[in-house]
Amino acid sequence: MKKYVLITFLMALAVNCCVAQLLLPATKPNPAQQAMIKRGYGMFIHFGINTFNNTEWSDGTLPLESYNPTNLDPDQWVLTAKKAGFRYVLLTTKHHDGFCLWDSKYTTYDVASSPVKMDVVKAVSDACKKYGIQFAVYYSLWDRKEPSYKDKDPQKYVDYMLNQLTELFTNYGTIGELWLDGGWDKKPSDWGVDQIYSLVKKYNPNCAVSVNHTIVNEEGKRNYTPPANMTEDNKYFFQYFPSDFRLWDPELAAKSDKKQYLHEGKSYYLPFEHTICISKRLNWFEKTEPLPTRDLDELEELFYWCTDNDNCLVMNVPPDQTGRIREYVANTAIGLGKRLDLSLNKPLPKNGKFISMNKPVVATSVWDDKNGQYAGNAINDGKMSSRWAAKDTLATVEMELNPSEPFNKISIFEYQDTKRLPDGFSQIRVPRIQQYSVDIMQNGQWQTIYLSDEPMGDCKVIKLPLSYNTSKLRLKVLKATAPPSIYELNVINMQKK
Repeated sequence: MKKYVLITFLMALAVNCCVAQLLLPATKPNPAQQAMIKRGYGMFIHFGINTFNNTEWSDGTLPLESYNPTNLDPDQWVLTAKKAGFRYVLLTTKHHDGFCLWDSKYTTYDVASSPVKMDVVKAVSDACKKYGIQFAVYYSLWDRKEPSYKDKDPQKYVDYMLNQLTELFTNYGTIGELWLDGGWDKKPSDWGVDQIYSLVKKYNPNCAVSVNHTIVNEEGKRNYTPPANMTEDNKYFFQYFPSDFRLWDPELAAKSDKKQYLHEGKSYYLPFEHTICISKRLNWFEKTEPLPTRDLDELEELFYWCTDNDNCLVMNVPPDQTGRIREYVANTAIGLGKRLDLSLNKPLPKNGKFISMNKPVVATSVWDDKNGQYAGNAINDGKMSSRWAAKDTLATVEMELNPSEPFNKISIFEYQDTKRLPDGFSQIRVPRIQQYSVDIMQNGQWQTIYLSDEPMGDCKVIKLPLSYNTSKLRLKVLKATAPPSIYELNVINMQKK
């Protein structure tokens, strides 16, 4: 009898393992997706040979000797994540250059062949266990160093990746997420994504797997659609199947983001994972020059936006050339966590009720455009990819509201002029709006509830000491260096703590 029970149990276990390796049609999250949604907020860590060469991408020719951190401290990275309230750490184990942060048997372009031989993957994994944070890995499909990458038989390089991923998934404990990148350099069918997916699920059925630029407009065609346009179920298609979630860095999904995507006529549930940089300069690898971080107001509003609607957020907090996260960068991440009162034992906080979404808007000035893409109603359509743009330097937008709904907070994301820096990624953003007021209609007259003579910046958050009700709200630009433009103006009723 005992033998029969044991055989039955083993057969059931085998069936469950097989099922766990398949992505099945669904309208609700599966266990891997549930675990991902529960994590919700992670710290991305870009670190590698690029860090020591002031570049974002390299081609595998940078000398191993250049990787030379003087005070390598992965424990400090993960402790920072813990203090900042992150639920998981996502480490770039191999970027497009092929340089590996672990001692891989399949290449000599790794830390073991460098001046500083610490196995960074092990150190981060161990620190995650120590501080009670989940561990996740980024791995680039595109490898500009490995010779088999250019072999006429794509399976040769797929085997190389499977070998390396086996190292990662067998030597470094439980890995909760695999973030694959660089798929644009070959046809989707050449990457062996199905083989990678099966391998990962063999070792951890609840590991969430995805490839950057997951979804396309047409099945079988590399015709991308930005995540902000994914506001209809069963309209868009997998480019890489199977995938457990959607990726497209650094794009932002819409507030009305949908979750159903098609493959061969069947519909699958897919949440979205956002990626943003803590740096104002949009750099992933830290540079020699200390660069400013985003303001806490902007980071807070992006946090709310990106973790809404069962989506997730990873924020890049990169170490510098010493091998530590700079103190002021760590303080920004920790400061955000303190402001949000993040805790592993509590649900992620929300941004109150948006009372302005898709309400009628009228603008006094609109940039000339035959397609109407700069119309006033772009400021409250729930998309960070669309924007109102004025034709004149001084302009006004008026938004109708429900007078029975109170509000006590306004957040404004301004479009700004950008200047690309020599590395091709980093940028400087310059605000246009210099002076402005926010007014509400009261008893048939406009009443100013906020007035500023300071540049608006990336994200202006106005927290009001009182709650207001009105039928109309107006943003009035009083001074600007160029025709003003706004991505989103959100009117919010934030619950008092």
